[in-house]
Amino acid sequence: MIVLSSPSGAGKTTISKKIQQKFSNFKISISHTTRKPRANEVDSVDYFFITKDEFEKKIRNNEFYEFAKIFDNYYGTSKKSVNDLQDKNFNILFDIDWQGTNQLSKYKELNLVKIFILPPNKDELKKRLIDRNKGNADSIDKRLSSYDEDKHHWNEYDYILINDNLENCFSQIEKIIKKELNQVTLPTHNS
Repeated sequence: MIVLSSPSGAGKTTISKKIQQKFSNFKISISHTTRKPRANEVDSVDYFFITKDEFEKKIRNNEFYEFAKIFDNYYGTSKKSVNDLQDKNFNILFDIDWQGTNQLSKYKELNLVKIFILPPNKDELKKRLIDRNKGNADSIDKRLSSYDEDKHHWNEYDYILINDNLENCFSQIEKIIKKELNQVTLPTHNS
């Protein structure tokens, strides 16, 4: 199981999708969230979009491996979705923040490889956030202010990468995956 974490806007979701496209044996763990979908997001593909009441009921029923409240919205990894993927013999990719990683790390049976992705600097992060969140200055400010807190958690990870070039960063992650799985090659969608 591979965990990708980063400050918001550093590229972990884009990289997660690239890994799933390249390696047929990886599936992204789809998180539940109470936030509204972005224009390009699809329910049950990008997230399971649910209400705050539904999410809080799942918390009470102990249905999550991990969950956190981030920027006024809940995010969580359902035990059922992870177990279903494991039952089908998939490697699992988690696209979560440091809080979720800390919670997942308590489950030793999950056998995690943790990768932390950082942007080259705060100015580049701001540019990426502006491009992604056009017209939402409040969201950009919240995400930039959390960057300083987020970046202090890099030492809780097995690998730390700087995403100054998407293809280079992805190439480094491919090498990590191959090393961790102790295989020379992995099945790809291209082969």
